[in-house]
Amino acid sequence: MPRDARRLVDGGCYHVVTRGIDRRMLFGDEEDNQCFLDIVSDNLARFEISIFHYCLMINHIHLLIKATKAADLPKFMQAILQGYASCFRKKYLSVGFIFQNRYKSKLIDNDAYLLECGRYIERNPLRSKIISEFFKYRWSSYLLYAKGERNDVVKLLNPLYLNLADTDEKRRELYVNYVSQGRPYEDVLDKEFHI
Repeated sequence: MPRDARRLVDGGCYHVVTRGIDRRMLFGDEEDNQCFLDIVSDNLARFEISIFHYCLMINHIHLLIKATKAADLPKFMQAILQGYASCFRKKYLSVGFIFQNRYKSKLIDNDAYLLECGRYIERNPLRSKIISEFFKYRWSSYLLYAKGERNDVVKLLNPLYLNLADTDEKRRELYVNYVSQGRPYEDVLDKEFHI
């Protein structure tokens, strides 16, 4: 049976999710996380892609991507996933597939959902009980938005985040409160992405 065609739109924003084959570990230690982020950062210059939000989990990855040039999204994903798979195989003396199937991508066709999607992505470590406080997790974009910490992956902030307030300090305060609130639909999204 043929795969469904991806809906690609110039300037479109996509919630992208990929996971380890059979839900296996993708990131065994901090070095693995940093390796993946370095690969992402290196490839941002090659494609007309911006990342608004991301979160690296033990066995899956969330990215909120704006594809200025729609055709660059699959090329970018191929470059970063193949690049990381190569590093993973060398380090763990692994063979075969690292990622399960092809990545999933959902076009965000409602601007109001753009910040909400970022919120969902950054809540993953808390919801999965990896951490007890958001500020303890280094492998997402949360610390950039909540504390203004430097981030080599997010070079363009979510425009809806910028609309939260007139000052960085007030924006950060509002964002921390916004992300701390759970939503009933989060479990539904988990099921849709098979997380």
